[in-house]
Amino acid sequence: MGEPYYITTAISYPNGRPHIGHAYEAIATDAIARYHRQAGRDVRFQTGTDEHGLKMVQTARDRGVGTRALADEMSSYFKEMDDRLNISYDRFIRTVEPAHHAASAAIWQAMADAGDLYLDRYEGWYSVRDEAFYDEKELVDGEGGKVSPQGTPVEWTAEETWFFRLSKYQQPLLDLYNAQPDFILPDARRNEVMRFVEGGLSDLSVSRTSFDWGVKVPGSPGHVMYVWVDALTNYLTGAGYPDNAADMARYWPADLHVIGKDIVRFHAVYWPAFLMSAKLALPRRVFGHGFLLNRGEKMSKSVGNVTDPIELVERFGVDALRYFLLREVSFGQDGSYSEEAIVTRCNADLANNLGNLAQRCLSIVAKNCEGKIPPAGPPTETEEALMASVIAAEAGLHAAMGDLAIHNALEAVWSAARDANQYFADAAPWGVRKTDPARADTILHFTIEAIRRIAIMARWAIPDGADRLLDLLGQSVDARTFAALSRPVAAGTPLPAPSGVFPRLELAAEPD
Repeated sequence: MGEPYYITTAISYPNGRPHIGHAYEAIATDAIARYHRQAGRDVRFQTGTDEHGLKMVQTARDRGVGTRALADEMSSYFKEMDDRLNISYDRFIRTVEPAHHAASAAIWQAMADAGDLYLDRYEGWYSVRDEAFYDEKELVDGEGGKVSPQGTPVEWTAEETWFFRLSKYQQPLLDLYNAQPDFILPDARRNEVMRFVEGGLSDLSVSRTSFDWGVKVPGSPGHVMYVWVDALTNYLTGAGYPDNAADMARYWPADLHVIGKDIVRFHAVYWPAFLMSAKLALPRRVFGHGFLLNRGEKMSKSVGNVTDPIELVERFGVDALRYFLLREVSFGQDGSYSEEAIVTRCNADLANNLGNLAQRCLSIVAKNCEGKIPPAGPPTETEEALMASVIAAEAGLHAAMGDLAIHNALEAVWSAARDANQYFADAAPWGVRKTDPARADTILHFTIEAIRRIAIMARWAIPDGADRLLDLLGQSVDARTFAALSRPVAAGTPLPAPSGVFPRLELAAEPD
């Protein structure tokens, strides 16, 4: 078993159906998880749904259904989305699970034992939509009065609640950010968090008495935990906290929390403070990715531009959607998508480049080489240049993924694919075969080897298409990790009949 690697998405709040932003986070996190599995690591990848809080109660009431029934229904849509998108999660966690309630009670007790919880009266501004409290100084002018920094409505709330001594952790948090500059990435998010903490931290209200849909506060009847205490604890639940000491020792602290930039504060301020209080190790890294924009515009139900990711899958296929989002969006920045952009990018890179190269090469092998990988003669400078390009792509892939620059990792791989295409076109084995069959075999052999390595290097991003390509190259299931890159293809390997892997995409016809 390889070195452990624990990676998580944020858990989605399921008071509505999943949209393309949820899909993007799942795909990006899945790509990183698959990359580390291919590198031989023992990956634990967790995603799921965050089902407590006032918003769920209100949504259920508006729909005339029970809160648990709503949670069951809506959570199932997120799991269905993950399964359709080929998300290789090891655990899909739901915060309604008894094991999660036990973990939440345990971290609460640990914070109480540290002297960091006290009972008081809360009066202040609360956004139901964000499930977040805001100081007066954070509010901004909006339609009809003051709103949160996100533009969401706020209401004045007054009730008896438990408080967490967040103010006590202001300096320890600043020390953490300074000692570990890569704890929060990208740098712009880190800078925002540091400015927020330097501005002073107020103690945080961490319980509710106005509703009862949540994790009960131990020994405090009528109180349920503030939804973010319970939501953040899901990462510990997935690592076996509090009872599975072996899993905790192996998988905690988490290596990477992948989250949207709008919830960085909860993950980079509240979460490490809770863990410090409970005397638990802190996660190694929190990465706040950007938003997906529909043709450059933020998605909103009122504008009517919210995209269902399943519709895009049905239009273009899973691999095309995955490839586009991973390649086109600079990880950490906002990105834009449109049907035209998906068609253009995927046709250029998948259909015309890698797919077309494989189809042409393997068709010649099927016709002229008895359907087996032909032997290679001595390489010329052109073969050496091709292999140098593929080796450089591998180095570029690993360097980029070390920086979580997913888009640059794919650019490195596709630079080798472009070189392989150019090599094949220039070497023209179909013409060479008439005068020098052995040389034609050499060209085909090296083209197959380049395609094999490119497919392995792209497999974490486009798992289905890469695996179908490796099937066509006669590669066994256990020869698809990065370790297999250095084991060249064997001449004489029988190949199945060639078939297309990446179909050309078409734009939907405009209605008359």
